[in-house]
Amino acid sequence: MGFGLPAAMGAKVGCPDQTVVCVAGDGSVQMNMQELATCAQEGIAIKVFVMNNGYLGMVRQWQELFWDHRYSHVDMGEYPDFVKLAEAYGATGYRYADKRTLIDDIRTVIATPGPVVADIRVTREENTYPMIAPGAAARDMVG
Repeated sequence: MGFGLPAAMGAKVGCPDQTVVCVAGDGSVQMNMQELATCAQEGIAIKVFVMNNGYLGMVRQWQELFWDHRYSHVDMGEYPDFVKLAEAYGATGYRYADKRTLIDDIRTVIATPGPVVADIRVTREENTYPMIAPGAAARDMVG
């Protein structure tokens, strides 16, 4: 967690003529959201799509599937406001919640100059597969 945004920055600096997109969860992006200031200041025009479910999603999914729904310290609630944070750091922010318009919304984000954060609201307890169970080998993925 937390690797996507700085990795996208490095990819954009290394390949400035390419469109670089980061798709990450809300918990992951919060680990280094402040780097958007660097993006704005240095003209690093990455596009960050935050899959926002208000949870530390991967950990919550493990707790649901392998620990009998015993959730501990994974609910992050409704905050922060990623649109306002993006703007505070000098980037453009959008919020989307309607999956029927998502393709056009993605096109809007890609076409917007400079660094952009798209806060994509997703179902709170939607799971992501495949995944590796705690202590399991990659060859034993679930899903």
